[in-house]
Amino acid sequence: MAIVDSQAAHPPVDFQTSPGRYRHWRLNTDGAVATLALAVDENAGLRPGYKLKLNSYDLGVDIELHDALNRIRFEHPAVACVVVTSAYERVFSAGANIYMLGQSSHGWKVNFCKFTNETRNGMEDSSRDGLHFIAAINGVCAGGGYELALACDEILMVDDRSTAVSLPEVPLLGVLPGTGGLTRVVDKRRVRRDIADLFCTNADGVRAQRAKAWGLVDAIAPPSEFSELVRARSAAAVVTSQRDAPARGITLRALERSASGDDLRYRHVRVKLDRAARCATLTVLGPRDAQPARVEEIVALGDAWWPLAMARELDDAILRLRSNETDLGVIVIKTEGDAQAVLAIGRTLHDERAHWLVRETVGLLRRTFARLDVTSRSLYALIEPGSCFAGPLLELALAADRAYMLAGEDDAAPAIVLDETNFECFPAPNGRSRLATRFNDDVEALMRLRSAAHRTLRAGEALELGLATVTPDELDWDDEIRLAIEERAALSPDALTGLEASLRFPGPETLWTKIFGRLSAWQNWVFIRPNATGERGALKLFGTGSKPHFDWERV
Repeated sequence: MAIVDSQAAHPPVDFQTSPGRYRHWRLNTDGAVATLALAVDENAGLRPGYKLKLNSYDLGVDIELHDALNRIRFEHPAVACVVVTSAYERVFSAGANIYMLGQSSHGWKVNFCKFTNETRNGMEDSSRDGLHFIAAINGVCAGGGYELALACDEILMVDDRSTAVSLPEVPLLGVLPGTGGLTRVVDKRRVRRDIADLFCTNADGVRAQRAKAWGLVDAIAPPSEFSELVRARSAAAVVTSQRDAPARGITLRALERSASGDDLRYRHVRVKLDRAARCATLTVLGPRDAQPARVEEIVALGDAWWPLAMARELDDAILRLRSNETDLGVIVIKTEGDAQAVLAIGRTLHDERAHWLVRETVGLLRRTFARLDVTSRSLYALIEPGSCFAGPLLELALAADRAYMLAGEDDAAPAIVLDETNFECFPAPNGRSRLATRFNDDVEALMRLRSAAHRTLRAGEALELGLATVTPDELDWDDEIRLAIEERAALSPDALTGLEASLRFPGPETLWTKIFGRLSAWQNWVFIRPNATGERGALKLFGTGSKPHFDWERV
């Protein structure tokens, strides 16, 4: 099976879609309940060379799921419960398509797993905002199919004496479940570790009765009663929901985006590629027009409201850089605009977050900033004259591996400003604010930062408070930045990925940091071992009838 160089051999991946273009999902709403039914078109893979049989999925399927979830959040705010099921009889999902994985390059496999992880984490993130997810397993559910179910708040399973749930990656393919399955089984489902060991090394999986007894699902029912079980559980979720939103939402229109040469331009985001330096510069523009503070005016503005529009564009830009520009190892983050206008947006986001549209916008920003946190690129924030690293946009500098700030104390010198959103609105994947993460929950340091909120902080004070890494003066600025980028770009990409994943989330781990840490380390390693992807490896030989040959050394 030939390995496909996904970047060179194919057009760039586009993460934008809409319900009218879906090939794999059916989205229906009925009052407060939405149904997402997986109906994969086996002939509509994102890349040639494989068929998506048995509701298996590739990146294209998950791009649609990502879009559908945002449609539910913004276009159907009355929805309180989402039922995730299959449109086909006797098969829920066979998980990630094995032939797609077998023919893909290592980088494509890992980026695919990262995006699917983020989509499932996004479901759990929306659960904190009261959106309840129910997996209705109505047929065979294997690998990534079960991992999709694990991301839901409840798992219901038909007891038809044939349907089984499984994580067969280890015994069948010589790899690990790539979308958090192992972690969620023991950390979220709290399955006993010896039972989990039995389950994860049994390629056939377990049927309904045992799945319920082992805690792998929450409830089971025979086929004649399964629809009623799903209806009752979704109705119960609606009754207990705290979500209060109108029946009508806003429309998420297609992004305004243009690409020309090494430039990618949106209304509020710019990306400049420097392939020779292996660097991309990502610039976020602050609001240029007066922005409403009253929720009625915000709803009327819809998807043109600056924080929502900017978050959608930034999310798309990050995804395009990650999938289509894999040789660009450094992302330089800049901002331009009026800091006071950004702070006014921050006040609205903080004070009006009980309103459904503000709440969902905060959620989208939270997930977009988190996507930066787990991006395997070196992130350098440059705080220069004309920057607007304030309030919500200061999160970009706090997510960076380093923040360079031009020295100066006069009114023309660059400044940063903290506000309440930095403390309360945008937790990182470790469940803590980026400030708390940065200072390892040092109470005194965080109190000093609270006292400094809303003040204009120039380089000297920002350095003293620990909010800037380096503060070169004007004479040294250009050379210091050039050298910093050149030195970083010259280091081993593999070592940097491991280093950044290790340093970005100090302190106690969460479900999500465990999943991403293990994806960056174990799965990255397992995917390139000959036992999986060598000429006689299990993943490479799957479906050929040949038996894999393993190197039995344990390391």
